[in-house]
Amino acid sequence: MSRLAIVVEKASDWGSYYPSDNVVSAIDYLREPVGGDERTHVINLCRGYKYLGTGHYVSLLGEARGHRVIPSVRTINDLRRRSLYGIDVEDLNQKLAHFLPAGGRDTTDFGILVYFGETSYPALQDLARQVFEMYPCPLLRIEFERDRVWQIGAIKPVSLHTLDDAQEDAFAQTLDAFTKRLWRKPRTRRQFRYDLAMLIDAAETMPPSNARAQKHFIAAGRELGIDVDTIGKNDYTRLAEYDALFIRETTAPDNHTYRFAHKAEREGMVVIDDPTSILRCTNKIYLHDLLRSRKIAVPRSEILYREDAKQLKELPDKLGFPLVLKIPDGSFSRGVVKVENAEELERAASQLFQSTALLIAQEFLYTEFDWRVGVLNREALYACRYYMSRGHWQIYNHAARGNQRAGGSDTLAVADAPPEVVRLALRAIQPIGDGLYGVDIKQTADRLVVIEVNDNPSIDAGVEDEQLGAELYRRVMREFLRRMERKRTGANV
Repeated sequence: MSRLAIVVEKASDWGSYYPSDNVVSAIDYLREPVGGDERTHVINLCRGYKYLGTGHYVSLLGEARGHRVIPSVRTINDLRRRSLYGIDVEDLNQKLAHFLPAGGRDTTDFGILVYFGETSYPALQDLARQVFEMYPCPLLRIEFERDRVWQIGAIKPVSLHTLDDAQEDAFAQTLDAFTKRLWRKPRTRRQFRYDLAMLIDAAETMPPSNARAQKHFIAAGRELGIDVDTIGKNDYTRLAEYDALFIRETTAPDNHTYRFAHKAEREGMVVIDDPTSILRCTNKIYLHDLLRSRKIAVPRSEILYREDAKQLKELPDKLGFPLVLKIPDGSFSRGVVKVENAEELERAASQLFQSTALLIAQEFLYTEFDWRVGVLNREALYACRYYMSRGHWQIYNHAARGNQRAGGSDTLAVADAPPEVVRLALRAIQPIGDGLYGVDIKQTADRLVVIEVNDNPSIDAGVEDEQLGAELYRRVMREFLRRMERKRTGANV
């Protein structure tokens, strides 16, 4: 069961709130560790976090004791740096112009308070959430300044004892909501050795794992003493309560999936997909160069540059027609266009170049199916044949409707798949990592080539588990267990 400790520097700092057994003075916390063997979460509400001050030591010793502390020492150090801030402020000027009376013509600076990522100003809520995700700290003040345009001037921790009555009420409400999110399942945690967060998007039309597969992962984890809890993109601040993160929604370096992976790795959690794998796999141009540098067979390809019109005209002489154009970060056959002649090539390139400075062009290799070899920790898990959508040249036909959008599939035991396909798949993931991957391979009459390596491969009930059944989900969860045990003991498990 989890233990919550709210640490205050002076008893009077909590004087405006209801008494609670969870509240402990900083000096008592530093002298006497709380929680024992229980999982302990600490909210550090000291008056300041100055280096080697009381607040700094609460976070420092809390982390040394294995407690999950907010703010962490890393956050305290990041807030101390003045080279802020890495926040998305592209539309900040527009937001503040609407937010301030009369566009704030006479206002040159002002600030807002943020309580656990919440603010009382709806127009600035998204910004408050971003700031809290980057600098998880109970109380923050975002200061804005204007010199022709608005920008963030500073992000500072705020002391509890400086709040007025209305601000104390707002803080109390957000503290209550925040702690309920963190400890909303205390009873189940007594039964399990580890807690794993499975990141999903319930609204995603083509998720990496369908709803039945997600349930199988949960059941397999619980068999092994792992409590698997599904979370969504709004649960970023809850990551610290888990031992591992399993991403089961489509990944991209520029969305929340990468932020989740990066934070989980930074917190010392076991994470699949890890951020390095996301970066290496989601960009087809990077992946193509990586594979080619390792002498792994890929289709004949050319990298196209938006500003080089001459290169585009010479492309048919190099690759012939038909050929395939791909945006670097497409998934599930999106952003992939087949062109039959020079006119189609120019039209398709013009359209695709609107969203990217580089494209990859590849020779067209038609096959009735693509191989997909699932690999975990450098060992093959399954081998699937994904057949082309009816009347189409790809597995997914996004222009079709209903059941016609995707072709059929069949799954083989790894031992029954062509050995040369499996060997090529295992070679392809060597420069990428030891996570969970799906290697797509085309097999023609005389060639085997790697099309791409997916960092977030499909594992759907009724498809990839056709041969292994429940054992497929157990193998994935056993790998999580092995890695969590290794983290805990520091041994090579």
